[in-house]
Amino acid sequence: MKPVSLLSPLTALLLSAGASHAWAAELPAPSTATAAAANAAPAAKHAITHEDVWLMKRVGAPVPSPDGMWAVFPVTDTAYDSKEQWSDLWIKSLNDDSAPRRLTFSKGGEGSLNWSPDSRQLIFVAKRDGDEAGQIYRIDVAGGGEAQRLTTLTLGARSPKFSPDGKRILFVSDLFPGNTDEESVKKSAKERKDRKYSARAYESFPPRFFDKWLDDKLVRLFVMDAQIGAVPKDILSGSTLSAQPGFGGSQGDEGQSLDAIWAPDGKTVVFSAATNRDQLARASAYTQIFALPAGGGEALQLTADKHSYSKLQFSPDGKTLLCLTQAETEGKVYDLDRLASFAWPLASPTPKILTAALDRSVSRYALPSDGKRIYFTFEHAGLEQLHSIAYAGGDVKAEASAATGSINALNAGGKALVGVWESAINPPEVFAFNGSGAGKAPKRLTSFNVDQAAGIDWQAPEHFWFNTPDGRQIHNMIVKPAGFDPAKKYPLFAVIHGGAANMWRDQFVLRWNYHLLAKPGYIVLLTDYKGSTGYGEEFARSIQFDPLKGPGDEVNQAVDEAVKKYSFVDGSRLAAGGASYGGHLANWLQATTTRYKAIVSHAGEMDLVMQWGTSDSVYGREVNSGGPVWGNLPVWREQSPIMQAGNHEKGTGFKTPILITVGELDYRVPVNNALMNFAAQQRLNTPSKLVVFPDENHWVLKGENSRYFYNEVHNWLGKYLK
Repeated sequence: MKPVSLLSPLTALLLSAGASHAWAAELPAPSTATAAAANAAPAAKHAITHEDVWLMKRVGAPVPSPDGMWAVFPVTDTAYDSKEQWSDLWIKSLNDDSAPRRLTFSKGGEGSLNWSPDSRQLIFVAKRDGDEAGQIYRIDVAGGGEAQRLTTLTLGARSPKFSPDGKRILFVSDLFPGNTDEESVKKSAKERKDRKYSARAYESFPPRFFDKWLDDKLVRLFVMDAQIGAVPKDILSGSTLSAQPGFGGSQGDEGQSLDAIWAPDGKTVVFSAATNRDQLARASAYTQIFALPAGGGEALQLTADKHSYSKLQFSPDGKTLLCLTQAETEGKVYDLDRLASFAWPLASPTPKILTAALDRSVSRYALPSDGKRIYFTFEHAGLEQLHSIAYAGGDVKAEASAATGSINALNAGGKALVGVWESAINPPEVFAFNGSGAGKAPKRLTSFNVDQAAGIDWQAPEHFWFNTPDGRQIHNMIVKPAGFDPAKKYPLFAVIHGGAANMWRDQFVLRWNYHLLAKPGYIVLLTDYKGSTGYGEEFARSIQFDPLKGPGDEVNQAVDEAVKKYSFVDGSRLAAGGASYGGHLANWLQATTTRYKAIVSHAGEMDLVMQWGTSDSVYGREVNSGGPVWGNLPVWREQSPIMQAGNHEKGTGFKTPILITVGELDYRVPVNNALMNFAAQQRLNTPSKLVVFPDENHWVLKGENSRYFYNEVHNWLGKYLK
């Protein structure tokens, strides 16, 4: 077991900073051999390995204290055996250059961090000492000591938030139908555990989500005193809102979530929720904003439209409610996430759209306490950089950002603005943004992976654009292998991103790491085809009614452009592959061209009709294709890869050797797609291999499975790209 420090983390940080020179004075002088080694030429860099990718420390989103003095963030010490993996909270001073220190020492990890208003205490969710569900824990950051468990609920607790006065905690939990208190929850849980049958029954859609069969739990909001032994109060049950059959929150791995925050006066809880979840098979879910007395009662609906609202925050002065909003335009497959605001107390149910003139989706935003500007990021051409806007809206301003890479977390505390930055050759680290004054360059605060990354032979992605025949500009990146020699010829592997509402980013990727894919000596091509995000609303919508052919044509054109542009690309040795929507396109390319020597398809659909009926999402697919599957719409047949399988008289069809991989627990693109794919390949005598991961879902997330997956991909490509 790891040792536990009883020193105050703040005190320990100050001691370590102040004592560093004393410790250095006690160290012996370096020996001649040591000095010689220090002066020797730097060690040769090595090509990236799976161990490099998998064992990099995984640095999570930093949460700064309200006074802007400290930031706490999770760090995962990875391992191939999940039983040997550790995840702890670390703390870093934002006022000096002292090194970050571990704040917790527990194997299971912590999440949903939230500071007390006085910046002395931290609450989080964790499973410890036999917890069957995540519970809320509190640690005294200023005074030191062990974390204390605050909840012991049968169904756990999540998303805790201190009240403005620090005396109460708001959080999300669940009930079973008919429950009225914790005792009835325990009784229901025991009854279900003791059942002699294992059947599941459903009367609403969807029954599944990614890798989980859904249950009948009801999401609720609770408030409790911030004390050990305090009894949580369900403030939502009994309301007219919660009794609606379509009431609920967004679905996640831990169940449904209600985006809930305290109003500035501490008397009201403001949250977003849907009231039409029972219509998900035939409509989008609209998440509206509601207000509820902190002591319970009837909820007041604050918005009355068919938009969705999320990521609620109050401005530092408490006079403005901010959020992200999506228009949910009827008959469209994509809407931008825009930054919006309401005057508080609410004077009108109509939001002010602050980023109305910005043709990009806001990914995240943060509100420093000076109340001068709102800081946010958005996707553009492989990057996510920092921008700001006035509270009145309109004047989007670029802030100091790294020229490459992506900001993937952003939070404010006091005047401090911190987040996580990464690039394809810089694994994630915590950075301070604009914290030392306007215009200041981002400052790296942690170095968990810097030394390991410095030993790898890799280059930053190279960007290029081309124009399509119908006038779109298409952004691409290429990644070169270790030991790259521009005088040589390299095979090209076109890797296709999923989504389709997604974008290739200049970032360190775990599941399809660009440099690990390139390692055997390939040029990796990353193309943002039509339907991708980061290029405006209409670009993302352009995939509608053309789900595979148009994007596939643009991937093919990107390959042509790369062959023309780069003399080191061998146009006679091409491969393509991808996962999820990228797998859909990989299957389409195999069916419609023979230009590739090999195809890799992970979690790829084979038949649009089958995918519509067996996935955990149906309505969006219907909107994308123009109507229901029983209508007379050619897209359902003409853009299904399986329907093109036998087009050998056209010189196409399933001919290219294909590696098919799938997680058996994938409910987003169910395994029947892979089984149909393999059956068709074998029926047509096409070289093919099926790899099924029984314990994986939509992604390959276990260490040894990931290593096996990369080996299979390399072996398959190597076999046909000699």
